[in-house]
Amino acid sequence: MRCLLIEDYLPLRTSIREWLWDAGFVVDESGTGDVGLWHASNYAYDVIVLDLMLPEIDGLTILRKLRDLHDKTPVIIISAKDAVSQRIEGLDAGADDYLVKPFDLAELVARVRVLVRRKFALEKSEFTIGDLTINSAKKLVTFSGKPIPLTPLEFKLLEYLAHRQGETVSRADIQAHIYHDHGDSGSNKIDVCLTYLRKKLTAHGLPDLITTRRGHGFVIGAAQE
Repeated sequence: MRCLLIEDYLPLRTSIREWLWDAGFVVDESGTGDVGLWHASNYAYDVIVLDLMLPEIDGLTILRKLRDLHDKTPVIIISAKDAVSQRIEGLDAGADDYLVKPFDLAELVARVRVLVRRKFALEKSEFTIGDLTINSAKKLVTFSGKPIPLTPLEFKLLEYLAHRQGETVSRADIQAHIYHDHGDSGSNKIDVCLTYLRKKLTAHGLPDLITTRRGHGFVIGAAQE
């Protein structure tokens, strides 16, 4: 999952970025509002962490511009503005959550996970595809109760496909949401990762859950063609 972090205070931005990385998120970051708005307007994100008091363009202006463009990306505001009226203003401007500084970084990451679950209409961090269980919070995959060890990238790929279970997911979507760079989705790196992921799943007795839709992308959970 890709997160955009817009926060001007470097020590806090660095801490949040590291916690999100550890939680498995791909993170783009900006210390100014104008660059943050550019990122938000040009790339697809699963969630945006947004400070309010930013140089160049303030956070509320960014939020209102995105909502005016009908951008539904979940947004959590992080701000030292703690008055009830200020929190209401942020939520009314289109934020999905509001966390007052200072806050516990573990709580922020948990709230970010909630917003991602809501985006994909999931009720909790652990969900299943048949007998395969994926736990996004614990980064754990099990089949019939037995763990399947995956690399971080393999887990991100499986988790992203599983969040969109039953949908055809394009290579461009996969590139945009699980790789740090916004580079070429036409390279074979996605195929290579999928090959290793399929081998690890089937080696544990699972059927091949991932169907290739030639020219369109990949589906998890659908019957094989």
